[in-house]
Amino acid sequence: MLYLSLRQYEYVCSIGQHGSLSAAAQHLNVSQPALSNALTRVESRLGYPLFARKRGSAMTLTPQGRSFIEQAESLLVNAARLENTDQTGSGKAQLRLGCFVDLAPFLLARTLHLLHDAMPDVPVSYRVDGFEGLISGLIDGQLDLALTYGLSMDATFTRHILFTSTPNAILSPDHPLAHARTVSLQDLAAHKLILSNEGLSAQHMLGLFRQAGLNPKVAHRAATLEIQRSLAAHGEGVAISYASPPMDISYDGMPLLSLPVSNPIAAEPVVLARHGTGPADSQTASAERVLNQLMT
Repeated sequence: MLYLSLRQYEYVCSIGQHGSLSAAAQHLNVSQPALSNALTRVESRLGYPLFARKRGSAMTLTPQGRSFIEQAESLLVNAARLENTDQTGSGKAQLRLGCFVDLAPFLLARTLHLLHDAMPDVPVSYRVDGFEGLISGLIDGQLDLALTYGLSMDATFTRHILFTSTPNAILSPDHPLAHARTVSLQDLAAHKLILSNEGLSAQHMLGLFRQAGLNPKVAHRAATLEIQRSLAAHGEGVAISYASPPMDISYDGMPLLSLPVSNPIAAEPVVLARHGTGPADSQTASAERVLNQLMT
């Protein structure tokens, strides 16, 4: 016996799409009490909340709510297809992947290849973004999984460590530090630095120096890794980045050196993250199992 109607599924999905009872009611042209009653009925039947309710702010989907709505939307698509035999398409929910911008050139293509091979019937979309964009996407339910560094993620996220990355100092061959095999934060603090202008990335790097009791001099904040590399190649300072392309020349043809930073505190894990600490839906769980093998 079915205890919930398609109309109730539709009402809950609309609340999730619009973020509030009033906006969903206006979109569906029904009363707010009708939507509220439907949501109460669904949550009572399921035994867990679909939305986190905070006075004065939009209704935010819980991880269980996102999973429920994805399945409910698929159910509604299939129900509509039964009524209209002219509709085509599989109706399968897509997997939505995020990747940190500096990691994308190294990991994204390999990740997509693994997913397509292991889950050929699941469409995969992806978004390349900075830390804040990825975190917002996971919290808002726009992303299912993200490949990123674990910076600023609290206990509400599930993280699987894929591997640990060590930053590199990128500099011109005629820089005073060029003769070294490795460099320390103490070495770097005596020279002008070129950092990323991505907020959390720069904060993290400066925080490492502060942990070591150092006050570095920042000469530039660059929008991309290749701009960092170009500035370093032209003697504008030492660029520091966890991403290090296997090339000893910048885009504009200038030679470069890349030296690992030796301080153990600088090592940072690359993680596969999702929002929520409970069990993932079956599709996301399958993708997690596949991508945990990313570096094997």
